Amino acid sequence: MPLLLASVNGARNGADGPAVPMSPADLAESALAAVAAGAGEVLVHPRTPCGRESLSPRVVGPVLAAMRGAGVRVPLSVPAGIGAEPDPAGRLERVRSWTVLPDRAVVDFGEAGAGELARALLARGVAVDAVVPLGGPAGPEPTARFLAWPVREPGRVRLVAELAAADPALVAGLRGLPPVAVLVYGREAAAWPVLRLAARCGTGARTGVGDVLHLPDGRPAGSNAELVAAARELVAASRGPAPEGAAAGATAANR
Repeated sequence: MPLLLASVNGARNGADGPAVPMSPADLAESALAAVAAGAGEVLVHPRTPCGRESLSPRVVGPVLAAMRGAGVRVPLSVPAGIGAEPDPAGRLERVRSWTVLPDRAVVDFGEAGAGELARALLARGVAVDAVVPLGGPAGPEPTARFLAWPVREPGRVRLVAELAAADPALVAGLRGLPPVAVLVYGREAAAWPVLRLAARCGTGARTGVGDVLHLPDGRPAGSNAELVAAARELVAASRGPAPEGAAAGATAANR
């Protein structure tokens, strides 16, 4: 079965409901349950005690240490984006000061300074998830920025395509991108249709309260583990012949 990544909190906060873990201890517990339900990786947004996203080593380190100390043994990712540090130079300074390193970091190529930030992370031994929004208001610029960035270590770079809708043509378009591993996901109303498309195309996929708060049948999700379990069932049921053109694109991108 393709990789399933759990986004355990995202940009959510306590106002989004009880399914959203907030403290390091709650994040660790939620991650453990998500892994037990079938997640192969975990994405966590480290936050200060007042709930603000941060790239500070004093915030990132304790969250990662709490999760690993609790027994989370799958790769851990953190976002290195504008939500935690608006200034591109500030993002570079923060990641270079990390004392506890994640396994991967998410770099949004829709944001300024993405290429330099990705290089700095790779230099520190942190693999990169290069996010390219497709089919939404960002337009073609993030894709062009990714294409202009020389991928010298394809084994440590993954293309993460955020799809605005479950359009097979968007996945088919990945055939022209560098030959790196591919993961696709959607948010909110697009989350489950895009996950079905990912299953049919054989790419990695993502779920969790960071992306969606309801189950495929519309019921509110009670936890990340419940979303992961539902995703695994959906992937198993959805796998089959890929939409015309999409399989070729995914295969080319993953070769």
